[in-house]
Amino acid sequence: MALNSVIATKTFNKNHTMKKLTLLPALFCLLILSATSCDTGVSSSSTSDPTTLINTVKQGTWKITNFVDSGTDETSHFTGYNFTFGASNAFSATNGTNTYPGTWQVASDDDVNNPSGLKFTIAIASPTDFADLSDGWKVSTYSSTTIYLVDTSGGGSGTDVLVFTKN
Repeated sequence: MALNSVIATKTFNKNHTMKKLTLLPALFCLLILSATSCDTGVSSSSTSDPTTLINTVKQGTWKITNFVDSGTDETSHFTGYNFTFGASNAFSATNGTNTYPGTWQVASDDDVNNPSGLKFTIAIASPTDFADLSDGWKVSTYSSTTIYLVDTSGGGSGTDVLVFTKN
């Protein structure tokens, strides 16, 4: 009886070890797949299709919640202004008293340093504070409520940041 018990124990240990060895790679693969397929709620697609962002920005009004120009925080220049991005690439910034018109466009961007593959171009002539927004901004990330744009200053001396948040 003792010999059968020893054989059964060795067989169990061998089978148990084999199950552990096949289970560990399977768990590792599952972990890798789940980490790479997480949905963060951010719609910055590497397909560079601007349609989703265009549709998003045209819905409702937006405000600037962060604007850093050449290392200087200039967010306060836009306090009280609502931005409306409309049809035919026209936009306006208004605070109820003053309204400033401009143009906007979202397009694919083949710059390899642009993580989303999208460029958000803004053009506005005046006033001076608003003219600082005129640029071809790289879309860093965006969601239905926030658009995070970046631009490397001429000569690579710094990064400008522009963040629109939906009202």
